[in-house]
Amino acid sequence: MILKVYTSLLLLFLINFVWTRTVRQVYDDLDPDHWSRYTSECPQECFCPPSFPNALYCDNKGLKEIPPIPARIWYLYLQNNQIETLSEKPFVNATHLRWINLNKNKITNSGIESGVLSKLKRLLYLFLEENELEEVPSPLPVSLEQLRLARNKISKIPEGVFSHLENLTMLDLHQNNLLDSALQSDTFQGLNNLMQLNIAKNSLKKMPLSIPANTLQLFLDNNSIEVIPENYFSAIPKVTFLRLNYNKLSDDGIPPNGFNVSSILDLQLSHNQLTKIPPINAHLEHLHLDHNKIKSVNGTQICPVSIALEEDYGYYGNIPRLRYLRLDGNEIQPPIPLDIMICFRLLQAVVI
Repeated sequence: MILKVYTSLLLLFLINFVWTRTVRQVYDDLDPDHWSRYTSECPQECFCPPSFPNALYCDNKGLKEIPPIPARIWYLYLQNNQIETLSEKPFVNATHLRWINLNKNKITNSGIESGVLSKLKRLLYLFLEENELEEVPSPLPVSLEQLRLARNKISKIPEGVFSHLENLTMLDLHQNNLLDSALQSDTFQGLNNLMQLNIAKNSLKKMPLSIPANTLQLFLDNNSIEVIPENYFSAIPKVTFLRLNYNKLSDDGIPPNGFNVSSILDLQLSHNQLTKIPPINAHLEHLHLDHNKIKSVNGTQICPVSIALEEDYGYYGNIPRLRYLRLDGNEIQPPIPLDIMICFRLLQAVVI
């Protein structure tokens, strides 16, 4: 199980490298005589590097409109401009686009021409961070693998906007204006291959409904979540990294075995209102509990297996895998209790 998880994460984080390597191999075979043609096609506001002819750099140019995009372009960089609208005209010939970076512009929903995005049939990565969007744009191309919409003003997710995005592996909605009412039971329907969901820095008071079952990384930091529903994580049995820092979780808001989940390897509960360590699973490797209200730690009570059995079976038994434990910012006084070390024999670092 853990091997499969790490394999999936490796694919997610290294995909950009694979794409670059593949494309570069194609560039190496290009005839230098063709470079003059590439240069003549290049919009005068932009830069077309001869060594990277499938890329168009129009970032930091003070642009208010998108220039015509040549047909050869795969990678389009338009970040840090003053662009307010997305119309179909500049993209008429750009049928091979894989990557568009439109971060830090002034794009609004009303400024996006109907259907302009969905017509980009080969688009894999769409970056629209730090714009003026008030809802998730739609329709979107079914080819998308990453959608980044952080730091907008999004308070609405249109019904069915994700229903056909089966290829999407990462959805970033952090630092928007999402309330619980914006996340319905069918909001994420269709995201069958989603691996990372980031809804941090919004205005949620409850855990979101119907997270896609294949989600590996769930980021919910900086909300106002108070309660973890009973058996919440049974619906996302592959979740590996869970971040709930800077919320309002108390002991009463966590079910007895709320975080006793075998798939979770990294659990972050910093800056909450906990007075004790919640029960954890023996598979957990990293636990962040700093800046809560914990006064003491009893290793015998929090140990996910019996210390007596652990001593009997030693390293041949199912010993806890915790390697990193952070407890600073609480009311705990050193030294570290001996039973903590007896239980968690693989601990490499304890911050207290």
